[in-house]
Formats: sequence, structure tokens, C-alpha cells
Amino acid sequence: MTQKIKNALISVSDKTNLNIILKVLKKFNIQIISSGGTYKIIKKLGYNCTEVSKYTGFQEMLDGRVKTLHPKIHAGILHDRSKIKHKKEMNKNNFPSIDLIIVNFYPFHKAVMSSNNSNSIIENIDIGGPTMVRSAAKNFKNVTIITSKDDYQKFTKDINENNGKTSLKFREIMSSKAFGLTAYYDSMIANWFNQKLKIQFPERKTIFGKKLQNLRYGENPHQKSSLYINNYNDQDLGLKQLNGKELSYNNYNDIFAGLEVLSTLKKEPATVIIKHANPCGVAKSKSGLESFISAYECDPLSAFGGIIACNFKINKKIAQKINENFFEVILAKSFDNVALKILKKRKNLRIIDISKFNTKNLIAIKIFDNSFLAQTKDNFTLDKKKLKFVTKIKPTKKEISQIEFAFNVCKQVKSNAIVLTNNFSTIGIGAGQPSRLDSCKIATQKAKQFRPSKIKNSIAASDAFFPFADGIKILINSGVKIIVQPGGSLRDQEVIDAADKAKIKMIFTGIRHFNH
Repeated sequence: MTQKIKNALISVSDKTNLNIILKVLKKFNIQIISSGGTYKIIKKLGYNCTEVSKYTGFQEMLDGRVKTLHPKIHAGILHDRSKIKHKKEMNKNNFPSIDLIIVNFYPFHKAVMSSNNSNSIIENIDIGGPTMVRSAAKNFKNVTIITSKDDYQKFTKDINENNGKTSLKFREIMSSKAFGLTAYYDSMIANWFNQKLKIQFPERKTIFGKKLQNLRYGENPHQKSSLYINNYNDQDLGLKQLNGKELSYNNYNDIFAGLEVLSTLKKEPATVIIKHANPCGVAKSKSGLESFISAYECDPLSAFGGIIACNFKINKKIAQKINENFFEVILAKSFDNVALKILKKRKNLRIIDISKFNTKNLIAIKIFDNSFLAQTKDNFTLDKKKLKFVTKIKPTKKEISQIEFAFNVCKQVKSNAIVLTNNFSTIGIGAGQPSRLDSCKIATQKAKQFRPSKIKNSIAASDAFFPFADGIKILINSGVKIIVQPGGSLRDQEVIDAADKAKIKMIFTGIRHFNH
């Protein structure tokens, strides 16, 4: 920009810290144009301002839908100051330059969060604001665009350093942020329409996200990482940290895995222990303390340095038990004061209240260099009525509830997955192996190592069918008495025959739960 800023247009829904901007504009004698609530606030704060309708000579219409959509506004923003033709056209129409645009949008996300009324939500789709922002961002060589109150101080610093002008670098950075905002805003709106119309896989898929925080590093120290929030409540995730140092990328990865498992265990007190995004202990019981002890005893070696997720309130006894060992993070519905005091003795233990956490994402996405895969989330839970009892010996009603627990836990374990359970508690987990046979070996080995007394008459769940009978023979020989699996192998009969020969029970679900 070769000339000082002469005219600014301000139209903001979020009027926080507006005084910071107004002070510096007054300092450099910059004229202000505004409308609606922003105009009233500026006048109330004691600053001179020209109303948009007076500036354009055109009264706003259609209940405010048309205010700034006027050639005098957009020509003032968009004309190239270096082109003689543009200058002549501006002079002919007596259109002044508008050199600074300060705009943020109608709070569409808040409208979605607070109302189910489509008409109300649609009225919160901003048109004039994004149009001005795009115009200013395109013409960054001549115009400064500010779209966030977080940049007011940066603008103040830059205009002071450049004596009433702004630097090209600053304008480019602001332009990039502006186009990011319009893309984000439009993506939110498109997503709302898709949800409303139940369109899961639109022709063009956009992922919107607002940065919540920069993380110390990514999965490894040489990787950079940030956390983005992908919902209409763009302030937080519903996770309230009560203690401990900042959460890392790996912490969040494990937290999300823990919350996924916990979402399937809603009735009784339940505990999930996660290590490297895999469950290493899951249990539900009559009390929170019992569920924690059972989950921990499944694999205390792997639990070291893991995260705990609980669907109940943490009390004194549970807190004391947790503090006997080292954990990175504990998630719970709430914590009583005594429990908090005990847990906070471990200075670095991240304590997270999840009482306000709620996930509604129905699409799972995996991103690659130039593409991404999208699929519906695996929200299937076992339907007892659709179970197929394929062996001569059938399970009891009591056993069916335990079968349900085992299979629902298994779907959260990385494939190939084998989960051994006894009385609503995992006793051995084999995860993430290229071979199902190896997963069987690991699950039984873990059970023999940590819960040997629980293997006899245990339940084994598999996330996919057994291609051969060798895997189930390992399970049978270890003491498993019930096997639940999807079925569907060409050798199903061979597998069933092996189960019948061993006089154990086998159930087919018809549902595969790969989790790669």
C-alpha cells in the first residue's frame, strides 16, 4: 500500500475489544463507515462514524439482508490503485477508496447450537460480511482485511510502525486468514445442510475445524501438531482439565480411543485403560472401584503410563488406588474434593472432567497426501436377537450379556483383534497383528501371565472370522468355553466342528469389526 489508510468499514458481530481498533483509527484520522449494531456501539463509545446507508445513499432492505451489497462499497474495496482505468472509473462515479475492512460474521454456529428452527438458522447465514471479506482479501495489495479480534493488537502494531499504512506482509497474512475464515464458514453451512438432508457423502466434502491449541509436538518430537475442533461449539471439546501439564498429541489420541470404548459401556460403572490407542483393560462392575481394579489387573504391565477413562465419579478410595501406580491421564464424569486432592499429589497427572463431553460425529476420516477416505463410524452394537448359535451347546441368557460385552470391546481393539473376558472384564487382549493366529497367542499369553485363574470358562471375541481352526484350538486349549465371532469363512464348518468336538459354545454375529 503506497497511501495511508483513509477510510475503514467496520461490521462485526463479535464487538469485543473494538475500542482497541477505534483508538488507533482516530490517531491516524481514518474515517469510519459502519451499520446496524456496530454503528451504534461506535457512536456510544464516542467515535465519529458514517452509517452505511448514508454513505451509499441506499437504505438497507429485506430485513437487513441487503446493506453493504452496493457498488460504492465493493468498488471502493476492489479497485486496483495502480491502474489508471480503475482510477478514472472511481472518479467518474465519485467513489472513495475503502482501505481497511474489519468484519466478522453472523454467529451461524451459535444459531445451530441454540435452535432447531431452520428459518432462524438460515437468517444467521451471513452474506454481506463474507462478500466484503473476499473482496478485501483478493485485493490485499491495496486493502487490509481484519477478521478476528485476536489480530487487533497486531494491526495496531503494524500501522504504528508504518505511520498510518500497513505492510504488504501483514496484509498477505490477514488475507490468508480471511480466506480460511470464509472457507470454514461455508463448510459449516454446507455441513449443516448435509446433516439436515441426511447426505453422508456429498459430491464435494469439506472438513471444517477451528484451531483450539498448538501442541508441543506430534506423535514424535520431530513432528509438529495442533488440535482442531470440528463442531459448532467452537470453544472447547467438553473436556475440562483440572490438573497436570498440557496434553500432548499422543494424550489426545489415547483420550479419543478411551472415550470411544467408554461410549459402548453406558449402564454399569465401567473403566477403560488405554495404551497407544489400544485398550489394555476394560471392565464394568457394580462399583467404580471394582471396575477399575478389574480393568487394571487385565494387563498391569501395559497399563503403566496409560490413560484411564471412567463413566463414574471418582471418590477417595478409587483415587487412592489409582495413585498406587503411574498413569498419564485420568478421565471421569466428575471428582469429589477429597479425590481431587489425592490425585493432585501427582503434579503432572492430567485430570480431565468429561461430564460435558458429547460426540456427534458420524463420519470417520483418514487423510493421505492428496486424498482422504471417509466412512460412517462403526456405531454398531450387538443385537442379541440376531445372534446365531452354531454349536450343539447353546449359551445361557446370562452368558449372552457377557458375550455382548466381549464383542463390543473387541470392535475397539486394533485388528486383527482377539479379546478374552470373564465376568464383564477383559483378561487378555491380542491386538493389531497381521495374523489372527498371533492375536490368539498374545491374548492367551496375557491372560496366563496376569489373570490365570480367570481363563477357565472365559469368553473369546474375534473382530473377524477364523479362516482356519488353528486359532480357536489355541483358545480352546487355554480354557475358553465360549467364542463369539462374525462367521463367514469358507471353513466355518471346520471351525464349528472343532468347537463341537471340544464341547464349547460358538456364536456368529454376522458383523465384522475391523479397526485398522
